Amino acid sequence: MQADNDGPEQTQATSATVMRYHLSWKHRDLDAVMALYHPDIQYNDFFQNRVLGLDELREYVRVSMPRESDELLEHCDRIRIDGDTAFIQYEVTLRGGDGLVSFRSSEAITVRDGLIWRVNEYASLVRAQTQGASASSQRPAVSRLGLSPRQLSFMADDLQQYFDKQQPYLDPELDLQRVAKECGYSRNQISYLLNQVLGQSFYRYVNQARLQHLLRALDDARPPVRIDELAFAAGFNSLSAFYSCFRQHTGQSPKAYAKQISLRTRAQDLS
Repeated sequence: MQADNDGPEQTQATSATVMRYHLSWKHRDLDAVMALYHPDIQYNDFFQNRVLGLDELREYVRVSMPRESDELLEHCDRIRIDGDTAFIQYEVTLRGGDGLVSFRSSEAITVRDGLIWRVNEYASLVRAQTQGASASSQRPAVSRLGLSPRQLSFMADDLQQYFDKQQPYLDPELDLQRVAKECGYSRNQISYLLNQVLGQSFYRYVNQARLQHLLRALDDARPPVRIDELAFAAGFNSLSAFYSCFRQHTGQSPKAYAKQISLRTRAQDLS
């Protein structure tokens, strides 16, 4: 019986099913993907440490499937098939609040009766923004937090929209606990998103938002400009933190930057 399952006919049947599955994902066709799952499907997501049945998979696939034009699912190697088993490697790129985030994944797929009966999926986060820990060392932390690649992307978008619309950074006492609560996530989840995905600390993220606010105010200000007052109005709670953040971002001192603004405004008034 094992020989039959591993024979050329079985390999050909598996290839046909897996190729339809591959193309359904490529075309972002949710209904076509779902039609290929066996009624007794067991989907093992080792990234999240979850096992899913057919009744849970539609929502799982919906939130995992790239949708926007700049979100991609690219295959890294040819699909390998042996008997009733196939192996697929790919990289999925999702949009986050600070750019695109990529995850490298592989799936071991077992086919029965022309349908996908078992999937073992392994994924690891690709961190292009930071150096340090390897991708394999990150996966257990993500699993414990219960975050999928798509959820990380949603979290980044939610965080960015919260900062853009609510401007919580204007409060000099803003802390991580408050941000997490108002975004609807746990403190550990927001901390992981910032440090491991976006590659920056909470206070650096907040101070960059404050700086962007201040730079917009500078563009609209009329001389004489009191840049220290603008810094405190933007939420900075110390001048040393403000000066450090300003120089890192602009490569200039606040005084030199303000002088450029003043000269530009004067030139516009004379023209």
